[in-house]
Amino acid sequence: MIRQEDDALAGELVIGLLDEAERARCEARIARDPDFAARVEHWRHRFAELDATARPEHPAQDLWARIAATVAQERPAAEATVVPFAAPPAARRPLWDNLPLWRGVGLGAMAAALVLAVGLGLMVRTAGRTPVLVAVLLSDQNRPAAVVNAFADGRTELVPLEALSAPEGKSLQVWTLWDRSRGPVSVGLLNALRSLDLNVEHLPRTATDQLFEVTLEPAGGSPTGRPTGPILMKGNASRTL
Repeated sequence: MIRQEDDALAGELVIGLLDEAERARCEARIARDPDFAARVEHWRHRFAELDATARPEHPAQDLWARIAATVAQERPAAEATVVPFAAPPAARRPLWDNLPLWRGVGLGAMAAALVLAVGLGLMVRTAGRTPVLVAVLLSDQNRPAAVVNAFADGRTELVPLEALSAPEGKSLQVWTLWDRSRGPVSVGLLNALRSLDLNVEHLPRTATDQLFEVTLEPAGGSPTGRPTGPILMKGNASRTL
């Protein structure tokens, strides 16, 4: 997922879809991230005709003078040359011999492919960042203290809404319950509330009404594998609008 997002971001940079702040961050990242720099270079090479990040190159000041001098030198010879047959007009050339036409077709195909690739990348990035289920964990004072986000790819994260640290010798333990016969399962352990990817890889996919809660446990976590301390906050998952 991260590689797909980086690839899409590099493509957006090359064709100029990023705003000034995003572009500045990307250019700074190019200097410190060889992998991302390689992705940007790949897009620049593949879509050189559309590269919005390429620096403009101005012609030398004497270029037109040199062109004019060359034309003046060649004109007498060209006027003296007898042309027995007029060259066929460009409009009558066979399609396979019409270089401007095929160049235009090629650029059009490249542009369409780039728009499609970037569009798919944006869809992947947007889908990956939008949760499908959300649980708002409320404290004893009925105040939102944290949020659990469950994503379509199975990833589940805890996001704190207020500061909370465990006392010395204690830990904060995150639990989830989807089946009362199975009982609550620990999915995270920390000393203070912070953003955390919950350990749900080997559990069933998060479902509506699934319970999430945080309890205060001994340092290192509950010795029984079940919640033993007071519940600090809890909430049930529901579908996002």
